[in-house]
Order: sequence, then structure tokens, then C-alpha cells
Amino acid sequence: MYFYQQISRKLSSLAAHSHLINSNIVTLVQRGQCVDALQSYSRNPLNATKYQYPSLLKACAFLSNLQYGKTIHSTIITKGFLYSDPYITTSLIDMYFKCGSFGDAVNVFDKLPDSEVSVQDVTFWNSTLDGYFRFGHIKEGIAHFCRMQLFGVRPDAYSLCILLGASGGHLGYAKQIHGYSARNVFYCDPYLDSALIDIYFSCGRAMDAWCLFKYLEDKGNVVAWNVMIGGFGENGLWENSLEVYFLAKNENVKFVSASFTSTLSVCCQGEFVSFGRQVHCDVVKLGFVDDPYVCTSLLTMYSKCKLVEDAENVFHHVSEKKTELWNAMISAYVGNGCAYDGLKTYRQMKLLKILPDSLTVTNILSSCSLVGSYDFGRLIHTELEKRPIQSNVALQSALLTMYLKCSSCDDANSIFNTIKKRDVVAWGSMISGFCQRRKYKEALEFYNSMMVYGEKPDSDIMASIVSACTGLENANLGCTVHGFAIKSGVEQDVFVASSLVDMYSKCNFPKMAGNVFSDMPLKNLVAWNSIISCYCRNGLPDLSISLFSQIAQYGLSPDSVSITSVLVAVSLVAALLKGKAVHGYLIRLRIPSDLQLENALIDMYIKCGFLKYAHHIFKNMAQKKLVTWNSMIAGYGLHGDCLKAIRLFDEMRSYGIAPDHVTFISLLTSCNHCGFVEEGLKMFRLMTVEHGIEPRLEHYVNIVDLLGRAGRLDDAYAFVKNLSIEPDRSIWLSLLCSCRVHRNLELGEVAAHKLLEIEPSRGSNYVQLLNLYGETELQERAANLRASMKEKGLKKSPGCSWIEVGNSIYVFFSGDSSSPRTIKIYDTLNSLRRNMRKKGGHYGSFEAL
Repeated sequence: MYFYQQISRKLSSLAAHSHLINSNIVTLVQRGQCVDALQSYSRNPLNATKYQYPSLLKACAFLSNLQYGKTIHSTIITKGFLYSDPYITTSLIDMYFKCGSFGDAVNVFDKLPDSEVSVQDVTFWNSTLDGYFRFGHIKEGIAHFCRMQLFGVRPDAYSLCILLGASGGHLGYAKQIHGYSARNVFYCDPYLDSALIDIYFSCGRAMDAWCLFKYLEDKGNVVAWNVMIGGFGENGLWENSLEVYFLAKNENVKFVSASFTSTLSVCCQGEFVSFGRQVHCDVVKLGFVDDPYVCTSLLTMYSKCKLVEDAENVFHHVSEKKTELWNAMISAYVGNGCAYDGLKTYRQMKLLKILPDSLTVTNILSSCSLVGSYDFGRLIHTELEKRPIQSNVALQSALLTMYLKCSSCDDANSIFNTIKKRDVVAWGSMISGFCQRRKYKEALEFYNSMMVYGEKPDSDIMASIVSACTGLENANLGCTVHGFAIKSGVEQDVFVASSLVDMYSKCNFPKMAGNVFSDMPLKNLVAWNSIISCYCRNGLPDLSISLFSQIAQYGLSPDSVSITSVLVAVSLVAALLKGKAVHGYLIRLRIPSDLQLENALIDMYIKCGFLKYAHHIFKNMAQKKLVTWNSMIAGYGLHGDCLKAIRLFDEMRSYGIAPDHVTFISLLTSCNHCGFVEEGLKMFRLMTVEHGIEPRLEHYVNIVDLLGRAGRLDDAYAFVKNLSIEPDRSIWLSLLCSCRVHRNLELGEVAAHKLLEIEPSRGSNYVQLLNLYGETELQERAANLRASMKEKGLKKSPGCSWIEVGNSIYVFFSGDSSSPRTIKIYDTLNSLRRNMRKKGGHYGSFEAL
């Protein structure tokens, strides 16, 4: 009797111990401690009961540990649990699918016995159905769904959710599944309802999703509300998304963390800061202030809306900061250009012994890239080598970018060579990095290597390669890349197309740039700015001005870059009325002005002859750089007010702003136009002696012209002979023009012969000498020179002028009679001539017309 009691006690003890182990394993898996659960099982594998195996298989699936899963499978077969318990069989099938063993999973399902219980259990069918679609076997999955019904198994709501997930955003499939669910009365299932709403949003059918949502019986289904909020946001209907959030509040829907994260994400995208603040208040009221996902979303929302201080307040008020929140804060600093604050936050994180993940390190490497902190980046790299995340391709790409931004190409190449599986991100990092360092040939070499390895470039890489062709000014190569972009189907990508417009613009092919722009299906503001700048750069300012007025018609608002570009175009044609209209548009729309835009306004008014307006803008500028001062000094000089130009120069120096070579070109030109010889020579000495600026050809030309205009031709010639550089065409032409004005034939012929030696085939070089011969009554020499020009086929390019009348600009060329108003113009000129004759005036200047 005693013996049986002892045996009974031992069996009870073992049973209790076994139950404890079972309970412990299930708890560990529920907590995500899968490794600990498997270790607990491995200590007593024979004591396991059938209740443990679903959890153990789930742990293997989570860890992708196929080998251990197969060992457990063998034990399950040995104990006879395989097909006797549906939970075990379903978990086994799911484990094989999640561990990537498609064949083993299907094999387990196909060997199900034909007993009524197992075949009729929809759980088995769903697990295999999910696996088919997860591995991309769409046709087999659909066949499995049909076979399931042939066996008399009625699909449940989860079966339809699986089908919806596999529809790939195809509207036709979505409608068929919706119709099936309606015919088979699958109403009031919250998961299926939410999945149907979500699929309509994925297909871009927001109104269909809304109609389905309106007729839901269960308005307390928070999942459906969250799908509506997120779906409207993903389709760009941000106001509708926020309206749904407001309606959910009124319906007293019990919000979960996903409700706030979805809404805050919409506030980010649309920059609805005020609404975001209201959501923040709701978060506090409803007790989600410590939810890590909600706090991270709040911080990100403030960051994306450029409110770094508010993001910091959210961060500091969270008591337990997890890695995700630290990442969000560092990312906020990096995204708002506060790289040093990001590095400081990372140091705090390390001091608190919070383990960074790959996202943390990626953000920190971005900070190092922004500030060029090679040493800190190198330190991060050293830490990575001690940890397994070093093999992460995204991290390695961030390292590549950091080293390239810090001008360490050797380190970047070293990292690149260690990457075993180079994806498009790694190749893109190297190519864009070399482009940013202006190492265009190296970028093209990497592109060619990438093509050899069979990696298909994405739109970002193609945009970088087009930029490399632009940097090399290689239009032929650019056209080849353009052809490849067309074949690859990325030529209509907005970034690739904008790069192509820029390339053709800088290679002087405005027509090609216009063709690329016209073919773009979606034109963002960058594209519009590129084409406006292109036409302006290539001498087509009228097209730039006309395109600017079309931006608003496409639903876009011009920015400071658009305004600056069109002002440059207006300056080229001196179209004052259009310039004023652009200025008024700038003021009405309250477009933020930057220094470049204000400089463009000043330049426009100067070139249109309204120096008063230019001075008003200059006086009210908060910040004035050297370019601004130079523009105003040049403006006064251009309008003949040399004394004001010099006074402004002195004022500039009193502010501690050092002049450059452009400043002195403006000053010398001003002195030249006003005939202030001594002041001009003084400025030249000031430039060379006091400021130590090496004179350029433009400065020398101005001095020669200054002396020549004043009749000091011998001084001008002596200055030319004593130059430390070889005089070019502009210097000899300036001297020749002065000789013509003062009729100095001997020196004029010296200058002319020098000019013809430099450019013998340029017709305009002969004209000044021809005029000199004519004005000194040397008709024979003039005739010989004309004959020589005719023999060489040389002629002077006609001069032109233009006038703005109403909204049109009219251009006139010397000797041209192609204007539709030619008869009226000549009638007016003849009338003026007759009036001048009556009053005894001179009209010789009209004879050339």
C-alpha cells in the first residue's frame, strides 16, 4: 500500500511539474520570449503535452528556426498528435510557411486524413490558403479556395480577408469578393468589413469605401473608423480624414492607439498643425500620453511641421523612453537641420545604456553627413563592426553616404566592396555620392558596373546619372541615358524628367528640354522652375515669362525660385510692366522672400530704368550680402550717377563688407561712363594695392576705355603695352573705338591690325576700322577694306532694340523690314524727318534706317 502511495505522489508531482512547464512555455511565447520558451522545452522534451506544441511551433515560426520546427514535427508524429488536434496541425502548417518551406507546408495539408472532422475544419484550409498567397502562388491559391468549397467547407470571413489581401489592389477582384460576401451573408464581421473598406481605398475608390462604411451596422467598430482615417489620408483627402476623426469622437467611439497614430500621420502630410494640437489634447484626456506609438507619432507630427520645440516637449514628458522614441527625436533634429542636436541626443541615449537599433545608427550617420563629422562617423562605424547589425544593407548605404559627404572616397569604396548582396540602394548611394562630390566620371563608372552586374537602376539613380552628364557637359551621353530611361519606363518620373530638362538646358538644347517637359504626365513645381530657367538661360525670355503665368492654371503656387527665375527673364527684355506684375503677385500671395529673390527684384528694376524702386527694396532689406551691394553700385553706375555709386561703396566698407572683383568692375564702369578719370584710376589702385585683388581682363578693358574716352590715347596704349597678360580682343577693340572717336589714325591702325591678328574672320572687327577710314576721309582705304571683307564673305551682325507696348514686346533689327507695322513705322519716321527739316534740325541718325 505504501509503495502505491509513493508512486501516486510522484506521478502527481510530475503532472504538476509538467503543467507548470506547459504554462511557463505558453506565457513565454505570449511575451515574445521565444528563445527562452524553446530552451525550457529542450530541458524536458518528453514531458511536453499537446497543449504546448502550438506555442512551440509559433516560437519556431517567429525565429524562422526551420530545423527546430522539424524536430518538434517528428515528436508530434511520434506522440500521435499530428492530425488528432486541429490547433497543432494548423500551427505546423503555419510554421512551415513562415519559415519559407512551402513544400513541407503543402505536404502536411495534403496528407490530412479524409475523416469528416479534419476535412470540414475551415482552419486547415485557411492556413494553407494564406500560405499559397504569401508565396505568390495566386492561381494555386484560387484553385485551393474552389477545392475547399467542393469539399463542402464553407469559407469564413477570415478566408475572404485572405483573398482580399492577395488581390493586389485589383478593383475587379475586390468587387467579386465583395459580391461573394454579400451573397453569402457575411455581414457584421468587423475584420471583413474593415478589409473591404481598406481594399477599396487601395484601389483609389475612396467614395466606394465611404459608401460601404456608411451602411455598417456596427458603428462602434474602431478598426473600421481607423481604416477610414488612414485610407482618406493615403489618397490625399486629408480634410476628409480629419472629418472622420471628428465624427468618431461625436459617436463616442472608443479610440485605440492606432486611431491617434493614423490621424497624426494625416496631420503630418497636410501640415494641419492646429488639428494636430487638438489631437494632442485628446491623447492627454484619454490617457494615451504614455503610449509609445502615440508619443512617437506626436513627436513626428511636430517635427514634420517644423516645430522642433514642441517635438522636444513631447519627448521630455515621456517617462519611459524606448528606442523608437529616441529614434524619432534624432530623426526630428536631422530632418530640421539640427544635426548637432541629433548627435547630442545620441550621446544621452548611450549614457542611459539604451541600445540603439539600425534606424538610430542610420539617423546618426545622416547627422554626420550633414555636418561633415568624419571622426564621429568613423567612431560609429567602429561600434558597428562589433555588432551584427553591421551587415544591414541600409546601414552600409548610410555609411557610404557619410564617407562620401566627408570626402573619404577610399573608405566608401572599402565599405562598398564588403557588401555581398549589393542592392539598388547601395549602388545608388555610391553613384549619388560621387555626383554630389562632382566626381562625375567615377559615378558613371559605377553605373556601368551596376549594369554589368544586372542590377536595374531606379529613378533616383537615373536622375543622378543625368546630372553626371550635365556636370560633364556631355550632351551625347545624356541623350544615350535619356534613351535608356525611355526603355526602362522611368523617363516620365518627375525627378528623372526634371534632371533631363536641366541637362538639355545647360547643354543649350531648349527644344529638347521643352519636349521632355511637355511629355511629363505630372509636373511638380521643380519641373516648372527648371523649364522657366531653361528658356531664360537659352535666350528665350519671352517663353519663360509666358510659362510663369501657366503655373497657377495647373493648381500650383509659384515659390521664391519661380519668382526669381521669371524676374531674370523680365530683366533680359526690360519688360517693366511684367516685372511690376510679378512683384505685385509676390506681395499679394505673401510668398516668403529670400536674398536671391530680393537681389533679382533689384536687378530687374535697375535694368528697367527704375532705380528709385530698386533703392527702396535695397533700403528695406533685412540682410544685405556683397551681391546686393554690387547690384546697387552697378545700378547707379549704369544710370550715370557715379558719385552715388562711390558713396555706396564707402558705406559698404564701413559695414565691414570686403569688396570683390565684381565691385570694382561696377565702380570702374561707373567712372568710365561719367568720365571720372582720376577717380577711376584711384579705384584701380585701391583694388590692387589696398585690397590685393588681382585685376582681370574686364578691369583692364575699363581702364583702357576710361583713358581712351578722355582722349588720353598715349596713356591708354602705354597701359596696354605694360600689361602682365596678353591683351585680348576686347582690349584692342576698346582702344580702336577710342581712336575712331578722337580720329587717331596711326594708333587706330595699330589696334586694328592687332585685332585682326586675333580674330581675322570676325566681321565686326573690320567695322570700327572701316568707320575710322570713313570719318578721316580715307575713302580708298575704306573701299579696299570693304572689298577684302566681301572677298572673305564677312559682314556685321545687325544691332537690335526692343520696346514694350501693352503686354507685348517688339524687337527691331537694323535694316529689317519684316515687322507687320513696317509701313506705319516708316511713315512716322518720315513725318519726324519733315518736322526736323522745318525746324532746321539734324536727322542724319535716321538715314541708316
